[in-house]
Amino acid sequence: MTDNEITYKIRGAVYDVYTVLGPGLLESVYEEALALELEQRGLSVVRQKQVPICYKGTVLKTELRLDILVEDQVIVELKSVEEMKNVYSKQLLTYLRLMNKKTGLLVNFNTDDILNSIKRIVN
Repeated sequence: MTDNEITYKIRGAVYDVYTVLGPGLLESVYEEALALELEQRGLSVVRQKQVPICYKGTVLKTELRLDILVEDQVIVELKSVEEMKNVYSKQLLTYLRLMNKKTGLLVNFNTDDILNSIKRIVN
């Protein structure tokens, strides 16, 4: 599958999760529900995937984890915040770079309009 096909399916799953659960819950709730929804749609999902951090040839012991990795291609970073900050996009871009992935989606579930709260980030 292409990144576009995967992100299209992810967007549909995000919409369904939002429709059922609504806004304002913890990110962990949305993560679990979205992972379940994606798996039901036949996509492979890894939650809380460790991101290796290499500094000058040494892999650091500090653990960094991304929320969801779909089909080993697309990173999904979830938020449930009143205000999206630029640092969230930068964080996802850094995850993409560290994991050598091209496409990510930043999703904020604490919104009145979920379709406008999904941001595509490309490395």
